[in-house]
Amino acid sequence: MRTITIAAALICGLMFWQAYAGEPQVLTDNDKNIRAYLSAQARLLESEFLKDVKTAADFEARRPKMKQEFFHMMGLWPLPEKTPLNAKITGQMIMEPEIVTLASGEKSYLPGYIIEKLHFQSRPGLYVTGNLYRPRTDHFTDPKPKYPTILYQCGHSQQKRDGNKTGYHDHGIWFATHGYVCLMIDTLQLGEIAAIHHGTYRENRWWWHSAGYTSAGVECWNAIRALDYLCTRPEVDTERIGATGISGGGSATMWISVADERIKAAAPVSGMADLGHYVCEDGVNGHCDCMFLYNSARWNWTEIPALIAPRPLLFVNSDADPIFPMSANDRVINRLSGLYARFGAGDKVSAVVSVGGHAYRTDLRRAIFEFFNRHLKRDAAPVVDADAGLNAEGKHRLEKSSLRVFPTDADIPADQINTKVDQVFVPRAKVNLPKPEEFTNWRNDLLEKLRAAAFSAWPAATPEVSFQPLKTAPEEGKETTEPNVTVHYSWHPAANVSNVCFVILNADDTPGKVPEWAKEAVADGSAFLIAPRGAGPGAWTRKSPPNTVERSMALIGATVDSGRIWDIITMIKRRSTSGITLRLAGRGQAGILAAYAMLYEPQISAITIVDPPVSHMPKTEGGEYGPPLLSVLRVLDIPEALGCLAPRNLTLVGAQAADFSRTKELYKISGAEANLRIK
Repeated sequence: MRTITIAAALICGLMFWQAYAGEPQVLTDNDKNIRAYLSAQARLLESEFLKDVKTAADFEARRPKMKQEFFHMMGLWPLPEKTPLNAKITGQMIMEPEIVTLASGEKSYLPGYIIEKLHFQSRPGLYVTGNLYRPRTDHFTDPKPKYPTILYQCGHSQQKRDGNKTGYHDHGIWFATHGYVCLMIDTLQLGEIAAIHHGTYRENRWWWHSAGYTSAGVECWNAIRALDYLCTRPEVDTERIGATGISGGGSATMWISVADERIKAAAPVSGMADLGHYVCEDGVNGHCDCMFLYNSARWNWTEIPALIAPRPLLFVNSDADPIFPMSANDRVINRLSGLYARFGAGDKVSAVVSVGGHAYRTDLRRAIFEFFNRHLKRDAAPVVDADAGLNAEGKHRLEKSSLRVFPTDADIPADQINTKVDQVFVPRAKVNLPKPEEFTNWRNDLLEKLRAAAFSAWPAATPEVSFQPLKTAPEEGKETTEPNVTVHYSWHPAANVSNVCFVILNADDTPGKVPEWAKEAVADGSAFLIAPRGAGPGAWTRKSPPNTVERSMALIGATVDSGRIWDIITMIKRRSTSGITLRLAGRGQAGILAAYAMLYEPQISAITIVDPPVSHMPKTEGGEYGPPLLSVLRVLDIPEALGCLAPRNLTLVGAQAADFSRTKELYKISGAEANLRIK
């Protein structure tokens, strides 16, 4: 069996895994605890798969809601406008028929084919570069034939300026010489206009979480528009379109096959595991951000490919793939097989496993080609030349630079937004302010939307604990707010024990000591210091990349900071009783966490925030921003959130009034303008 040179290119797809697997991490007790928490959450989500689905009709009844949730978790709901594609062909290569020597040593006839170098704009300025491979036979017949077509999604093959589409061009050649049209498109990060996939993996762009932006959403949208382009081509049979690709391309194949039913058959290769691997086994470390959506709907991960049912699906993997292990592979295909059986379509889903690592081999190519032949051409004959797109040495036939859409850097469009698409791709909420008589209902509606978007992983209720009165003597301690989640605290009573200021600590605050910035807020009251999960004595090891804990949180529908808000709420609820005045204070991001906790804890009467960030998104490159909360910017931003605290007392220290004009307006609308102070 021939493992071609694409395996070497796919080493790039393993670079993330190698980066963290080189030296095993020694886990502290805090590391073990947070991983135990994450694993328990993942096992909860994976414990049941579509448990209420007994028949195909049950699933079809759920499909519309699931589809909308899928698009939302990809940052694509409401669906973007389909703007003009402005497609352009920048070059063409006409390849003559030839007799070729296969890797087996046998001779084979390779028909002529044409390669078109093209680009289109999936939205204005977002350029998608690709190569379209098609047969040459169409000019010999009249009327022109329509061919089955493959949308090929490319994995993490680092081909630099040539684009990662060139790392897989042997597949385009095989399809074009066997009666298919094949469009191979570059990804955002590894295309001819290189942008960023790894926002949370290595770039610390945690505001992606708040924006609801994932690079997976861009790849999915680009693929939807690629289908729109293919449907304009006269040689494409729009009723016979399939999708395939390996690694990142395997994940992208899943995304487009779920998103668009114009895909009639899908063969994702080494592209999806499950939460049991990603979260419970730190598998998230081995993967790019483009492999994940934000699981705010709290799905069993296999519910994603479930939406492909009952269309034909070939689930392809390799038995020694370290980033898509067989344990996860077996769980996914077993779940899917059960669902397909409910449609009476058990024969339309199957798995193929090859012996080896994360790469293509002859048997995988043969299985994929035969799958598409059966389902798109009604051809059940065995494929005997799976390596025909390669030369006799098993290497690529063509000079990769010859496949460039933009031959030189000077050809790259000046209006491209690829390199900044993360800032604009997901629309931010435009919050319309209410009339005074509508304020309460407006606020409650906004908080419900926020709860669904950012806080879906919160438990249904705070843990049941016996109330312990606040003591007259100082103390330090720790409590559990969720299983395996520890929050450290210290209590600093004053003469007036009934006037309590809960001070939320940042990572750089000294545990057990009232910070200087908080002393004015505490004044003559008592101080209860809270170091929420991951802060102070509870800090876990942070290795960036791969940011294991922080990225795993998004896969269970949370962020570290949404959990910290829960910690604050829980610690305060346990100490809430009549006769005690409860206030909050926090600085920077911790101050905003305190504010969100106050939104959902009505017994808190006042809050002081020192140096509040203005937005959950940085105003400038590398600038400060509010705590990451899933999709919060699709509901509101910090000024509106603070305005929802009205009519309770809010003091902002070190803030510019102009930055919080929306907060001021909401306090005025609520009739509590005097309760807002900006220093």
